[in-house]
Amino acid sequence: MWSLNLRLSLLLVLFFGLIYAIVVVFSYLLGITSFVFYVVLALFIMAFQYLIGPKIVEWTMRVKYVSREEAPQLFEIVENLSKKAKIPTPKIGISAWHIPNAFAFGRSLKDGRVCVTQAILNLLNKEELSAVLGHELSHLKNRDVLFITFLSVIPLILYRIAFHLLFFGSFSRRRESQGYTFLLGIGALLLYFISNLLVLYASRIREYFADRGSVELGNHPSSLASALYKLVYGSAKLPRENLRELEGVKAFFLNDISKSRREITELAQLDLDKSGTIDPYELRQLQKKKIRLSFADKLLETMSTHPNMLKRIKQLSLYQKY
Repeated sequence: MWSLNLRLSLLLVLFFGLIYAIVVVFSYLLGITSFVFYVVLALFIMAFQYLIGPKIVEWTMRVKYVSREEAPQLFEIVENLSKKAKIPTPKIGISAWHIPNAFAFGRSLKDGRVCVTQAILNLLNKEELSAVLGHELSHLKNRDVLFITFLSVIPLILYRIAFHLLFFGSFSRRRESQGYTFLLGIGALLLYFISNLLVLYASRIREYFADRGSVELGNHPSSLASALYKLVYGSAKLPRENLRELEGVKAFFLNDISKSRREITELAQLDLDKSGTIDPYELRQLQKKKIRLSFADKLLETMSTHPNMLKRIKQLSLYQKY
């Protein structure tokens, strides 16, 4: 776990260094007034997104909040885990999406919401469902929505600067030539891609933290590993057109659904007894193995909000006690 903390700390240092470099370079080259305008604009957009975000998520994910009478087991699990996590019990909802999965969102701990799809309720047993909900509650406890929103403001600023420079010319009186302006635009665009990759990397680290958080709440690593295996399998069975329909919302889910068909081939090898689950013994066997990813898998992971699933379950195996 210390290595994850170290990577996250280094990432934050890098981000603050990037912010400082942007402020110094672009303020000098483009004029402080113009640059401040883009910073203020980006912060305004971020704040607006933060305020109306929950409503957008509810509408996009087709969430219907349920009562205790409608979902007694779900309420029992969420309430018990919330007490262990020492956070307020979030609102509980069910999403109409047909894919088995779960997600959490909200502006703060007091505004937390945790939702599951009906498909996941039909797929997982109680222990697996508890492990999944523990993961989502850990996202709320760690304030991951606010964390990623904060980091995302940097790519947003850089994108707006690059777009303006490349398509509308310089917004500074200090411009010396169109070629000079174009080079600045290319530089801003390059920094946009780099910072966006860093945000994706931060998102992947937060997934590892949430997995660890679920285990710390008393869920067995094999229960979460088994749940992830089932979710990947459930996504892989869906028609491709259904997965494309969900492409825009996949960052909310527990796994990257667009990679499910590729991942299921690797994960099926972990299921030694072909039971459709990953039990403690199978997880211990993975603990002894070294994971080697192909270049294509590494590239796909770099462009994803979620870690490679085989690496993720390997990390879970390290929490497995003999």
